Amino acid sequence: MNIKNLIEQNFMESIQVKQQAAEVLYVPILKAVEILVTAFKNGNKLLVCGNGGSAADSQHFAAEFTGRYEMERRPLPAIALTTDTSALTAIGNDYSFNVVFSKQVEALGSINDVLVAISTSGNSANIIKAIEVAQARGMHIIALTGCDGGRINSLLKPTDVNLCVPAKRTARIQEVHLLILHTLCDAVDNTLFK
Repeated sequence: MNIKNLIEQNFMESIQVKQQAAEVLYVPILKAVEILVTAFKNGNKLLVCGNGGSAADSQHFAAEFTGRYEMERRPLPAIALTTDTSALTAIGNDYSFNVVFSKQVEALGSINDVLVAISTSGNSANIIKAIEVAQARGMHIIALTGCDGGRINSLLKPTDVNLCVPAKRTARIQEVHLLILHTLCDAVDNTLFK
C-alpha cells in the first residue's frame, strides 16, 4: 500500500467508526452527561484513570474541568489519577501496578463522586480494580472502552455507563474516546453554565 492510500484509509476508517459510534452511543453519552452534571451540582468530584494513551486522555479530560473547555466558568473538581508519579511509583513498588489507581480511589473517592475509567480493551487489571473500589465506595462509574467492552462490561451496574466504541483498532477507539470526552465537556458546560 502506498502512503497516499494509507492516509486516505486512516481518515475514512476514523470517519466510519465515528459515524457508527454516534449511532450507538447517543443515549449512553446522555446518561454520562447526567451523571457528571448531577455530581458537579452536588459538590462531588471526578476521578479519571487510564493507561498509556488513555492516561494522556485522563489528564486532558481532568484539565478541561479544572481549567476550562471553551467557555469561561468556575473550575470544576477533577483529578487525573495518572499524574502523581510519587504515588504511582510508591504504590506500584510497594504493592503492585494493579492497584496504582484503586489505592488512589480508596484515598480520594467518596460516595456519589464519579470515576471515569478508560481502557480501550476493557481488560486492564488496574482499571478493573479501580472500578471495584469505586463501586464499593458508592461512586458512579463511566467507562470508556472498545471492542465488546471486555471484562469491564460485566462489572458495571445498571446505574453505570459503558461508552463502548464499536471498533477493534486501538487507534480508532482512542480517537472516538477523545471525541466523547470533548462532547462530555461541551455538554456539561452548556448544561451548567449557559
